[in-house]
Amino acid sequence: MTDDATPPATDAGRSTRIDTTRTHSARIWNYWMGGKDNYPVDRAAGDQVAAHFPEIVDLARTSREFLVRAVTHLAGEAGIRQFLDIGTGIPTANNTHEVAQAVAPECRVVYVDNDPLVLTHARALLVSAPEGVTDYIDADLRDPDTILRQAAGTLDFDQPIALMLMGILGHIPDEEVLPIVRRLLDALPSGSYLASYDGTNTNEAYNQAIEVGNKQGDVPYLLRGPDEIAARFEGLELLDPGVVPCPLWRPHPIDVGVRRGMDQYCGVARKP
Repeated sequence: MTDDATPPATDAGRSTRIDTTRTHSARIWNYWMGGKDNYPVDRAAGDQVAAHFPEIVDLARTSREFLVRAVTHLAGEAGIRQFLDIGTGIPTANNTHEVAQAVAPECRVVYVDNDPLVLTHARALLVSAPEGVTDYIDADLRDPDTILRQAAGTLDFDQPIALMLMGILGHIPDEEVLPIVRRLLDALPSGSYLASYDGTNTNEAYNQAIEVGNKQGDVPYLLRGPDEIAARFEGLELLDPGVVPCPLWRPHPIDVGVRRGMDQYCGVARKP
């Protein structure tokens, strides 16, 4: 991809021109994940953060490993067939629809993001198993009503849905986080699930690295305490082992004892 890429307009007519002179968190994350859909400005910012906190690459990768384990459980043992993944970011490997449809090909997955570069990759996201459906919504997490309205075109809100909020709520101000989560959960039927993770403020090196990164980007990322992350699951039935660092959420036997990427907390919970 060249630095002067100019994607087409959306169906709504809004320009999706990508500003390659400014960083974007999804592209920086893509860089840490080993992806290629990023620009020099993103790589420079990513390197600055990594210089302060080299473990950031482990955080990126262990968070994706958590997503894989959570989706595998939800599509498998929990029997979920619908997923609403908000803040999906740029597709790399083991995306939600790939993991879910590998377990149950009939799964229906709706991705939501508001980054123009993600929009240019919508066709990649839309490659679904023939038995299932994968769709993409260009919308902002701060407008949950729009997300719910558009998602209803693909998902059946009378049947359980897994709400995925992976690393996205850190971009939302403190006072807005719980109202947004509650609004989304209120629209889902009993038997639905919330799967979520975000970075924690328990490591001073990570705190400093994020402060450096926030100076480079348009939308700051806010680290929070584990108790604040746990608060988003209040009123739900938390699955074991509760709210824990991502590597500790039901690790595969081969991963037990491998302590890396411990500064992001996660959980999966069922709506009663």
